[in-house]
Amino acid sequence: MALGRRFRFEPAPELPGADRLSRCALATIRQLVDRLWDVTVEGSEHIPLTGPAIIAPNHLSFSDSVFVPAALPRRVWAIGKAEYLDDWKTKHLFPALGMIPVDRSGGDAAKQALDTAARVLDSGHLFMIYPEGTRSRSGNLHKGRTGAARLAARCNAPIIPVGHEGTVEIQPPDTFLMKPGKPCTVRFGEPMRVEDFGDPDDPRIFRTMTDAVMFEISKLSGQTYVDTYAGKETEPEATRDRPGVTERPPLTPSTPPGRRPVPAVASAERARATTGSG
Repeated sequence: MALGRRFRFEPAPELPGADRLSRCALATIRQLVDRLWDVTVEGSEHIPLTGPAIIAPNHLSFSDSVFVPAALPRRVWAIGKAEYLDDWKTKHLFPALGMIPVDRSGGDAAKQALDTAARVLDSGHLFMIYPEGTRSRSGNLHKGRTGAARLAARCNAPIIPVGHEGTVEIQPPDTFLMKPGKPCTVRFGEPMRVEDFGDPDDPRIFRTMTDAVMFEISKLSGQTYVDTYAGKETEPEATRDRPGVTERPPLTPSTPPGRRPVPAVASAERARATTGSG
């Protein structure tokens, strides 16, 4: 099947990555994904045709970093763990494709990665970040970190929640090969803007917006939300009957927690601006 809307490559010699290699690699990846897997893409109309946006998917498998970018109609930059630079298979390829390495121990290295991400957004491009911070070993959706919301406020960029299914069956954690022929679905949600949750200058809204983004990702992915950060200690056998690990109540509200209702006229105008339709 076709991977949604026609793909548009955006040259950016001033940003991380090599334009020529990225163009060839992305074209090859999209062709392989289209031929080897049964991919369904939903909600691609929510991806703006121009301007910045933050792509925020759930994270279950390494292959998430293949299928989500392949489903996008535009080139995307992404955060990646610095450990990829220690592996001969990825130390040159991933940075050439535009990966922004981040030291997950935090500190100045993490700040530098977010500064580079802000450059991507300020230049009018797409940037992808996993709000959970690492892969979920439990299969549940875990509590989001506030980096995406902080970038959204800093760069005046919307967050596009993304939920996918099937990637963990294609490539289970700690396996190298991706199993062909299996189905995968990538769903893009409606853009979420920081001003919908309050004053962008109030740091308290970062948590509120992040929780609302995770609410949307949970609906899109079908995952159960647990109010703990992802990590190896949250594998199913470790979380079973563990105090403090609770499931979110059924996701029935039509408005995410803390989100301000948007008037119908404003919502329609925003939709036209986001999709580039007039």
